Amino acid sequence: MSRLGKIPVKLPEKVKADVSGRLISVEGPKGKLSREMPEPVSLKVEGGAVLVFSDTTRKGKMMHGLSRSLIQGMVDGVSKGFKKDLEIVGVGYKFQLNGNILNIAAGLSHPINYKVPDGIKLSVADGLKVSIEGIDKQLVGEVAATIRKFKKPEPYKGKGIRYLGEHIVMKEGKTVA
Repeated sequence: MSRLGKIPVKLPEKVKADVSGRLISVEGPKGKLSREMPEPVSLKVEGGAVLVFSDTTRKGKMMHGLSRSLIQGMVDGVSKGFKKDLEIVGVGYKFQLNGNILNIAAGLSHPINYKVPDGIKLSVADGLKVSIEGIDKQLVGEVAATIRKFKKPEPYKGKGIRYLGEHIVMKEGKTVA
């Protein structure tokens, strides 16, 4: 059994969870999320907390802690939400938001137009920083990783798209003898 999986997921005020079979729905002030849990896992809502149970098979042991962490992420998402910040570094590099399309000028021969998925809210600050917000932890991380992938930071001058506060290990350039 997973030690993490044994801990009940406490539901904050204004957050409700409904379980029907392996499907769990969590509703809170920011929105509603639902997810189907893997086969050997069973769920129960009791006393303002969600309890996760699994059988003693190998797969059951593997999915026990994972399921509990997924439920905790859902509860945190509908109560507080998730946020990732990206910044762009380079001369002439910038972000621009037009409706639900993020335009990225990142030193390529063409601008990149990224369509923002439903459930994600983007905001651009002074053209150099973008904030990605949403209630689904996986979707927020996936959007941030996709945007970063368009122009990863290069190791010589550090130009590119990076997470806010990310440390880039710089390489030493060529020296003239």
